[in-house]
Amino acid sequence: MGKLYVVGTPIGNLGDMTYRAVETLKSVDFICAEDTRVSAGLLNHFEIRKPLISYHEHNARQAGDGICERILAGENAAIITDAGMPCISDPGEDLVKLCALRGIDVEVVPGPTAAMSAVAVSGLSTARFQFEGFLSVTKKQRMERLALVKDSTATLIFYEAPHKLLATLEDMLEFFGDRRISLCRELTKIHEEVIRTTLSEAVEYYRSNKPKGEFVLVIEGAEKTAAAETVEEAFAQVEALVEKGMRGADACKQIAKATGFSKGELYSMLLGKNTL
Repeated sequence: MGKLYVVGTPIGNLGDMTYRAVETLKSVDFICAEDTRVSAGLLNHFEIRKPLISYHEHNARQAGDGICERILAGENAAIITDAGMPCISDPGEDLVKLCALRGIDVEVVPGPTAAMSAVAVSGLSTARFQFEGFLSVTKKQRMERLALVKDSTATLIFYEAPHKLLATLEDMLEFFGDRRISLCRELTKIHEEVIRTTLSEAVEYYRSNKPKGEFVLVIEGAEKTAAAETVEEAFAQVEALVEKGMRGADACKQIAKATGFSKGELYSMLLGKNTL
């Protein structure tokens, strides 16, 4: 039986490619890539001549079975993404799960990641952080997600494309309030930039300046939830979350955990109010 190697590649600067990554890609029988055209350029730069197999969200199920069959037959494979660590917010996650189900060994060859690089230079707390990746393009799902993480005290990490940046910042300002944010753009590339500001100032800036490049948004976490001495105070916190778009059951669960009051009692109060 062969093995699957999860190989990190540069997020911009080719000098960040590790010696081990190059040697691993040269040693395997074939390489799975999200976009074979993009990956071909990287492999040519390092004189890596190996067969490329297209593996992306639209063919993951069918291609995954074929890849696993080849590994089970004795071939070694590597999976890479367009930039950074594969299997983080990309379809490679499914291939790793499939290998685990079939008893195939998976070995990681670590490399650069945009999320961790951004946290390191953000100037915000790194004691606890929460990776959220890309928000949904569906308005309702975006609102639900922002409402769900609104009261997390961990530093929050999001990815965003330039054409959606302003709308995302406006939504974040509405849900999170005016928190500190570090906007990390084009990390490790020629035009790398880190803007440390607040959400309100970021919104104002990008209303008159067109965003360029891919962004990692690092946002400070919420202050700890104020203690609730009575169930009425806890219920007021539930109402505040519901008004921001969080589902009632989720709001009751979160506030119950934070305050110690019964989730069932809070939910009953919410149902009672809605029937008035």
